[in-house]
This record gives sequence, C-alpha cells and structure tokens, in this order.
Amino acid sequence: MSKQLNIRFYQNVAKLFYAIAAADKIVREEEFDRLKNIVKREWLAVDDSEDEFHTDAAYQLEIVFEWLRSKKIAAATCFNEFIDYKEEHEYFFTEAIQKLILKTAHEIAASFHGKNKSELIMLAKLDLNFKNKV
Repeated sequence: MSKQLNIRFYQNVAKLFYAIAAADKIVREEEFDRLKNIVKREWLAVDDSEDEFHTDAAYQLEIVFEWLRSKKIAAATCFNEFIDYKEEHEYFFTEAIQKLILKTAHEIAASFHGKNKSELIMLAKLDLNFKNKV
C-alpha cells in the first residue's frame, strides 16, 4: 500500500478545512484567502503528488474547499467525512502532517475576528481525534 499522499487525501483534508470555516454557518472570503496563502506557503512543499493534469495535488485543498462552499454542504457532514477517512487511512497522518493540519485549521479559524465558539469546539474535537489514535 502506497504511503504517498494522493488526491483523495487532499480532498478529504479540504473537507476538514471547509468544516472549520463553515462551523459558524458562514464561510468568509478571509477564511478562503487564508487557506490559499497556507497552501502556497506550506502545503505545496509537503510532497510531489500531482493530479491528472500534472498540477500539485495540494491545490485540491482549494478546489474542493471552494466546491463545498458553492454547494453549502453542512460543516458537520464534512468534518465527519474527514474523520472517517482519517480513521481508514491512519498511515497518511504522521505527526508532521497532523501538526500542519492543526496549524492550517487554527489559521483558518483565526482569520476573521478570531476563533468563535463553533470553531473552537470543532478544533478541540480534531485535536482529541489526533491524540486518540485508533
């Protein structure tokens, strides 16, 4: 089984980032802008995975986030789908990847007037899930 990150990995992590942004039922442009900034600053260097168009697979974080936003998918649905994916693919979630996911999630949550209660609850659930590996 390949441990190289892939498009499905990035698509599922995008669900998490969208869920954090949508936790308060409003996804703000500042949150999407922060994600785009972090993708360029940190995620593009994570690995060499590419999509079928030979574009860095990390851009799936932005593409899927924007698609979910356009469809107004419920935050809880996306969060739960991410957790399910994570539990089926633990081998992708190294300590370094978990730290980057948490850092990104916290930056998205803090991008618009700090973190609100809904975001804090979701961030705490994520942190607990990472600490309680199956």
